[in-house]
Amino acid sequence: MADQKKLSGRPKLKDGRRVKKLDIRFTQEEYDLIVAMENEFGISKTELLRMRVLNDANKTVVNAAELLKLLDKTGAELGRSGNNINQLARHANTLRLKGDVPLQIIVSFEQLMGKYILNQRSLETALRKIIRLMGK
Repeated sequence: MADQKKLSGRPKLKDGRRVKKLDIRFTQEEYDLIVAMENEFGISKTELLRMRVLNDANKTVVNAAELLKLLDKTGAELGRSGNNINQLARHANTLRLKGDVPLQIIVSFEQLMGKYILNQRSLETALRKIIRLMGK
């Protein structure tokens, strides 16, 4: 029974116990802003303030759960786009084997593929920026 008590409870802090407390007052507007940030980012007020004061005042805070949802939707959309490109390429190859490929189909496909590649590159750039901001 005593062994179970030792295993339960809050995990030990890696950096030591927090034994000092600060008391701070905010205006209603400031407090409302902090509560809104707490809800938006999905972290506690205490952790939010600790991050802003101790780590870096300019650090960007991201709601990881919301970011993952958006990335999941983006990945699914990229998958659908890839499927559409494959279907168009298969159709073009079928027409090519018949010797009946209209020039307009080839031009349209090249334009759409160019746009797709540009969008994919801009998405990769945006994701790299997010990863860098989260790593700071």
